[in-house]
Amino acid sequence: MTLTRRRFAVCLVLLFALLSSLSAETRYLAYVGTYTVRGSQGIYVYRYDPATGGLEPLGLAAESDNPSFIAIAPNHHFLYAVNEGKFQGKSDTGGVSAFSIDPQTGRLTFLNDVASRGADPCHLSLDRDGKFVLVANYTGGSVATFRVGADGKLGEASTFIQHKGSGPNHQRQEAPHAHWIDFSPDGRFVLNADLGLDQILVYRYDPAKGTLTPNDPPFAKLAPGAGPRHVAPSRDGRFVYVISELNGTVTTFSYDAKRGALQELQVVPTLPKDFHGENTTAEMVAHPNGKFLYGSNRGHDSIVVYAIDPKKGTLTLVEHVSSKGKAPRNFEIDPAGKFLLVANQESDNIVVFAIDQSTGKLTPTGAEIKVAAPVCIRFLAME
Repeated sequence: MTLTRRRFAVCLVLLFALLSSLSAETRYLAYVGTYTVRGSQGIYVYRYDPATGGLEPLGLAAESDNPSFIAIAPNHHFLYAVNEGKFQGKSDTGGVSAFSIDPQTGRLTFLNDVASRGADPCHLSLDRDGKFVLVANYTGGSVATFRVGADGKLGEASTFIQHKGSGPNHQRQEAPHAHWIDFSPDGRFVLNADLGLDQILVYRYDPAKGTLTPNDPPFAKLAPGAGPRHVAPSRDGRFVYVISELNGTVTTFSYDAKRGALQELQVVPTLPKDFHGENTTAEMVAHPNGKFLYGSNRGHDSIVVYAIDPKKGTLTLVEHVSSKGKAPRNFEIDPAGKFLLVANQESDNIVVFAIDQSTGKLTPTGAEIKVAAPVCIRFLAME
């Protein structure tokens, strides 16, 4: 090896060491949205240790009424939350709140709020540019989009779509119930899981206006009474996974990026064969490495783990693991893919699990924090 090549090799080694050091030193905040019951006052913030998965409480980030689901803007300057319950005394609509983020302390400063245009908003997301917020109204059975100003404040709705119809479960599907809304893997379409209609609705998205128009085909149908709740696209964008609340299944769809169309490939159960109690599912998240998929069972109180076939996109059961609490609602995988944090809504705790990178299996780390009625966890890299 010549002297020049040796120097080049040494420089590469030093560069990789520097990049690894910077990655290891990245600090994170973890925000938790809650229901404001049993003493909870709103959104809480924690300092997250990516080396151990530990959470250090930093206190109440902002008071807010039932901020169950939260989303952080792509520029990391703003946080948005749905507010389930009455908005300004009106029972037919909830609210959406905007906050600015102090990257040093994690504290949130209230900016403004707007009516969500439907009762009980339960999920929200932002487009890639952070210019529009998308909201799903559960009891209202509708979806809406809201423009975001340069100052992070929310404007009036640029789109409002009222769903119509019902499903065979007369108690839970008496009307449409929009439960999840976010973008397709390529960002060209918006997907919406409607529990009441047994459909994944697909909308074309105009990034300039923030408007939604029904796609052709306008939806993908699930089994009658399934009750689709949340959706998780595969990391390579070729597949979409849907966890259904009422019949306890996960449905695998192939995704046609040109047409925005979904084609059913497989349906698997979320529960062990020997479980016969009452259960509803909640969250579904794909691992950053694209190899594993996780879902939560409320009743069985477990996290179900699947391995993903890299070519077919189909799922194979790996294990069921106790959530170490009651009613695991949302859970989140940390940015490095090392730990999975579960928000147990009814037992008021968040439990940390280590993820085996080769098998996807979960092991409790022993790290656990108490917080009243936790629903949603979101990470933010600190500046």
